[in-house]
Amino acid sequence: MKTSAVNYRKVQVEGLNIFYREAGQKDAPVVLLLHGYPTSSHMYRNLIPILSEKYHVIAPDLIGFGFSDAPHYKSFNYTFDNLTKYIQGFVDLLGLKRFAIQVFDYGAPVGFRLAVANPEKITGIISQNGNAYEEGLSGGWEPIQKYWAEPTEENRNNLKGMSTAETTQWQYFTGVSDKSLVAPESYSLDQFFLDRDENGEIQLDLFKDYATNVALYPTFHKYFKESQVPLLAVWGDKDPFFLPPGAEAFKKDLPNAIVKFFDTGHFALETHVNEIGEEILTFLATLRK
Repeated sequence: MKTSAVNYRKVQVEGLNIFYREAGQKDAPVVLLLHGYPTSSHMYRNLIPILSEKYHVIAPDLIGFGFSDAPHYKSFNYTFDNLTKYIQGFVDLLGLKRFAIQVFDYGAPVGFRLAVANPEKITGIISQNGNAYEEGLSGGWEPIQKYWAEPTEENRNNLKGMSTAETTQWQYFTGVSDKSLVAPESYSLDQFFLDRDENGEIQLDLFKDYATNVALYPTFHKYFKESQVPLLAVWGDKDPFFLPPGAEAFKKDLPNAIVKFFDTGHFALETHVNEIGEEILTFLATLRK
């Protein structure tokens, strides 16, 4: 199988650099890959070659993550609305007219906002542990939900442990039966960026704002129901944050949604990229261009 080269690029959106990975023929159908917390487009490094044989694959780093700019939290409003604003600017700058989106973790509320605002552009959605239903939220969210309800300094400080090296590795390893499949550069690179000066404050701001994503769930459901957008959910069923019922819940609004579970954790692509890649290719082949 011939795989296309991956290009590493940056573009400026409203004065900030957005880094992205790009592969595949420019005239092929586009797939936009949106990463989650605490990672970057690096999480898609093994999936991009699988998809780029037939598709034009684009994977940006969100502002504050990876190799994109991360302005100081006191000078930039770290909200999911604002992260989406820059991805919208990125889509507009690249002139993307029609594309499928793959969303994971934080990439889900960004991608779903993007879809609601641009329904005519979205050919399909792949959700890899990208939640849109309250059924999908595990008990692991309780400390964050407490901060939403009572945004005190104490509750904020109680979340600082979410950005430690131990927690990052725990996210990668939980639910994984063969930990030797998890590449150490994955969690090590994530931690490198998390450990940047005051980046932890960025993450705390986003933990607080995640409440807006839950508040938007009915809006996302309305979009699903009205658009009947084709959707594939590929889910690590041992995810400590987003539970399998969250994947099944897509069928409430999208009866034709395809839901596939894999015996792994949150970062399912680390352990099951070939199986998930095969499901995605099968799904993408059914979409209208």
